[in-house]
Formats: sequence, structure tokens, C-alpha cells
Amino acid sequence: MNRGDRALGALTGLAIGDALGMPTQTLPRDAIVAAGGVTGFRAAAPDHPLAHGLPAGRVTDDTEQALLLADVLVAGAGRIDPGRLADGLDRWEREAVARGSADLLGPSTRSAIQAVRTGTPPQLAGANGTTNGAAMRIAPVGIAVPVDPVDGLLDVVEQACLVSHHTSIAIAGAAAVAAVVSAGVEGLSLSASVALGVAAARTGARRGRWVAGGDVAARILWSIDLAGRQDRTLAIDRLVALVGTSLATQESVPAAFAMLLLHPDDPWAACCAAASLGGDTDTIAAMTGAMAGAVHGVDAFPAEAVALVRSVNDLDLEARVDALLALR
Repeated sequence: MNRGDRALGALTGLAIGDALGMPTQTLPRDAIVAAGGVTGFRAAAPDHPLAHGLPAGRVTDDTEQALLLADVLVAGAGRIDPGRLADGLDRWEREAVARGSADLLGPSTRSAIQAVRTGTPPQLAGANGTTNGAAMRIAPVGIAVPVDPVDGLLDVVEQACLVSHHTSIAIAGAAAVAAVVSAGVEGLSLSASVALGVAAARTGARRGRWVAGGDVAARILWSIDLAGRQDRTLAIDRLVALVGTSLATQESVPAAFAMLLLHPDDPWAACCAAASLGGDTDTIAAMTGAMAGAVHGVDAFPAEAVALVRSVNDLDLEARVDALLALR
């Protein structure tokens, strides 16, 4: 397995996790478990508040915004211009509205786009963004930028966060995911990659506008502890009750780390478990899939799942992977 396989695994895993979590997002865990949990791709229920009408295997904003960020990163030769990213997100939202999917836009990103539309400079629009929108789309940065030195990675992570999530919490969460993806692409083990993710979260929390909230690095370590000390079912119950699975960065990012470590050798099982958590399942599963795919490579996912998610969404991933790795 080479670097290209692992980078393709990161983007493919992100899309697979996103699509698995699409029909269960916003639902309570009890309802998901009562229905048998997530074991494969499903269409959204006709009365789903966000995803109604979406077919089995369809991705959401997590994947679409990650690919948008990849294109902005490549166009900037490794630098993310906040104005270009703001313009791209604005176009993406307008297209989402045209498709009838306006509610898929996260609150921090929506607020930032509206601020830019009314004259706020893109560099200032993200001063209040604390949700997981930055972490959900950060995987391309992990592919394009080495984890060593970490300050170089954090510089680009912060650029990616600037327009919508320029806060200490959001940067910490995005840094954690980007570091695991970058370490995985480089060929490091799962345990080494996770350790670098925790360290990046700790350092990333010193950037951006400080906001009050649970420390992301500490909560990742807490989720790791929960994953390691209990049987799997009890660990997940404790994770949902104590860490949480909302779109708050300090909940969803640690939850993704826990799913990664509860299924250390099976990215598909990790994504299915993440999609069964309840809450912000599409984003938690997308982050889980990106990190697991970077460590284990694209062939660790079932071939039929890879083929379905790519065909349903007409995904062009190889060209983006090649361009991102050229930056690396």
C-alpha cells in the first residue's frame, strides 16, 4: 500500500461515512438501534427533517465541502485564500438551495456566509464558529500537508478555518482530524497517528479567537479512555451519554476518535458504528472514515461500498488525490 492508496482511502472513507450517516443524522440513538443499527447504505426516510428524498449512498455537505476545500487548496498552490473559500461556500450554498437541500448547511458556515454577503471581510467572518464544519471538511489538508512539522500543518488548518470557524475549539478539532489523516497518509500506525492528532489538537487550541468550552484534546483522551476500558456496547453508551454526539466540535470530534479506536482494524465497521450513534451521525462517520481510510487505505473498505458511493455521487477522487499529493 502506497501513499496514494492511503490518500484515496481518506477521501473515500469520508464519503462512505458521510453516506452511511446521511439517513440517521439528527435521530436519537435509541431509535437507530431499535431499527437494527446501520449496517449499510440506506435512503433517507420520506419524513426526514434534513435528508428526505436522498437515495442510498448519497453524500451530504461533509463530502461536498471537503472536495470544495481540496479544489481551493490546489488552486492556491497549497495556500487557502479566505476570499476564494468564502466565494466557493457561497456558490455551494446557492446550489444546495436549488437542489432543495438548504438545511444541510451548518450554522457556523451559514452565519459566516451571510456575514460575508453583508460586507464582513472573509478574514473576520469566522470569529464565532465553534461547530464541526471545519473538522468535517479538513481531510484534504491532511493529504496535502505533512504532519511534521506540526506548525506547518496548523498554518494551513488555520487558513481553512479562518472564514467560518476561526476559534480555538474549532481549530483544535480540525487540527486533530487533519493530523491523523496526514500521519496515516505518511504510513504511520493508528496509535502513532492518534497520538499526533491529540498533540495537534492541544497546539491548535492556542490559535484563533479563544472561546469557552471543553478542551478538545482532553475530551479526545477521555473518549479514548472510554473506548479502552469498557466492553464495546457499554463504551458507546457512555460515550453518547458523557461525551455527546452533537455538532459541537468538542463532542463530535472525540466521538469520531472513539469509533476509530473501538474498531481499529475495520474502517467499514467503524463508519457503521459512527452512523449508529445518533446526533450528528453523518459528520461523525465522515471524520471516522477519513481517519480510518488514511491509516488503512482504500482497499480496507468493501469494494461494493466504494463503487456504490462513487457512482451515486459521480465522485472524481483520483484527480484530486494526485493534485493534493503533488502539493505534499
